[in-house]
This record gives sequence, structure tokens and C-alpha cells, in this order.
Amino acid sequence: MKTYMAHADTAAKDRKWYVVDADGVALGRLASKVAAVLRGKHKPTFTPNVDTGDYVIVVNCDKVMLTGKKAEKKYYRYHTGHIGGLKEIQYKTLLATKADLAVYEAVKGMLPKNSLGRKMLTKLKVYKGAEHNQQAQKPETLKLD
Repeated sequence: MKTYMAHADTAAKDRKWYVVDADGVALGRLASKVAAVLRGKHKPTFTPNVDTGDYVIVVNCDKVMLTGKKAEKKYYRYHTGHIGGLKEIQYKTLLATKADLAVYEAVKGMLPKNSLGRKMLTKLKVYKGAEHNQQAQKPETLKLD
């Protein structure tokens, strides 16, 4: 029995566009489903070393939620590059001000940490409101089961 291996040129032709409504969805559950679609794990032609994934548009990311007490206890940390430049932002504040960054970073953490993962991340579009700029691509609704 032969094993099918996708090629980059054929995988790019079969890309679809999906739109996900993040209203009332837990951040981690949303990120894991979106990361699987970006990688292409939902397709029978999935190949680990080829970007076979689809485009994903996340709308209403400002209405995403965290379960339990994560909103108070979890922190988003980044470094400015200067000595002593470690900054911390509580997730409650981050979701109120930069919810698109919270969703983007959650999905980024679930993708491969190499050039292939960075290429997959370019197919993610995150919007705070219900409107998006990709109506011309005719995106399908993605169910978060």
C-alpha cells in the first residue's frame, strides 16, 4: 500500500476559507480547533512537512472567555529587549484591550515552532467585531464541536 504525500504546489490549490465566531467560546478550545484547521489536520491529505491547511477568519474575538479564575491568575508576558524589560499584563486586561492579540498568541502557541508554523500563521485573520474584510473569498462557517 502506498502512502500519499502532498506537495506544496498541489496543497495551495485546495485551500478553503472558514469563518469562526468566537462569541462565548473558551480561548483554548477555540485556539486548538483553529490551529488544527491551519495545519490541515482535518483533511485526509494531511502531510506533516507540507502546509496543507486552510485560511481561518476569527470574528468577535473580544467576546472570547476564559474558564475558572484564569482571567485573574493568568498573565501575558513579553520582553521589551531592554535590561529589566519584562512586562506582564493580566489576561482580564488583555481581553478587554487587545483581545485579537490574545487569540493570535493562543493559536501561535499551538502551531509548530519553525518556518512552516510561521507560514501557517499568515493564514489566520483575527477581528474584534463581527465584520471582516474577506467577503470576496466566500468563507464557510466552521463548527466548533
